[in-house]
Amino acid sequence: MKKLLSLLLCLVLLTGCVGNGQDESSNDSKSNDELEKVKLVLDWTPNTNHTGLYVAQDKGYFEEEGLDVEIIMPGEATAENLVASGQADFGISYQEGVTLARTQDIPLVSIAAIIQHNTSGFASLKEQNITSPKDFEGKTYGGWGSPIEAAVIESIMKQEDANIDEVEIINVGNTDFFTALEQNIDFFWIYYGWTGIEAEIRDIPINMIYLTDYSEKLDYYTPVIITNEDHIADNPETVRKFLAAVTKGYEFAIENPAEAADILIEAVPELDAELVKKSQEWLSPKYQDDAPRWGEQKLEVWENYADWLYENELMDKQLEAEKAFTNEFLPE
Repeated sequence: MKKLLSLLLCLVLLTGCVGNGQDESSNDSKSNDELEKVKLVLDWTPNTNHTGLYVAQDKGYFEEEGLDVEIIMPGEATAENLVASGQADFGISYQEGVTLARTQDIPLVSIAAIIQHNTSGFASLKEQNITSPKDFEGKTYGGWGSPIEAAVIESIMKQEDANIDEVEIINVGNTDFFTALEQNIDFFWIYYGWTGIEAEIRDIPINMIYLTDYSEKLDYYTPVIITNEDHIADNPETVRKFLAAVTKGYEFAIENPAEAADILIEAVPELDAELVKKSQEWLSPKYQDDAPRWGEQKLEVWENYADWLYENELMDKQLEAEKAFTNEFLPE
């Protein structure tokens, strides 16, 4: 979510924003000249959203498909820019990022939903007693400066006849939730599966107001795996093989959250081990959730969120939702 403003700016000046990704992880022992080299760029620092990718790498699922996958960080350029420009084959993004890109004629395509339902919402210290959008009145919100934030806050406040003019919105940039609380911020947009779990570990009681409790149009896919239309057209079998391996990785994480967490910790040892383990336990059932298979996406979810963005004047034109995603390359 924090990278959305950067995405909006970079998509306008795509070529000026593209840079070389920084190497985050590779497995030289599994690399050889016979494997097809593939570059995957993350959206942010490694976390449990990405567990299935690291499992696929560790367990040799990529190798089994004839792929040598390099996992990189986005660096100064966003994952969306690197994938759109062809400097990365696949990337991790969000439905909102793909939607905004496509309405600016940048042909990104979502090929799998990592998590089936939106697990984000507005968090606040329990002592603030913010238990509904009505309670946002008179409070201070800390965000990253995207117009989407104000639109979301206003839309759920309207359901309780509350007035967004009574909310002070401050741009805190990349400041994290816990630092923002020390800066007199009352509520903040987080993913519970990471930041909320960290609050539990720190023994900081919080209240959560989940977006999905107030609008089905805000139950969008976040995060997703993306590629671009040219890569699909030129390398359909690579896309299919990549998703076959990644699917096995996430299925393993669903069935074996503890072992999957250990794999992520080993791959990225600077992560807090306790946070990874607790986050993985919380998130693993949510990867597939009520979908018939991991990664599957619904047209109505893409249409609903695009309609919401358009209705709130956050897009200049309607999205051709059927072109923004595909389930074609997921294993049966």
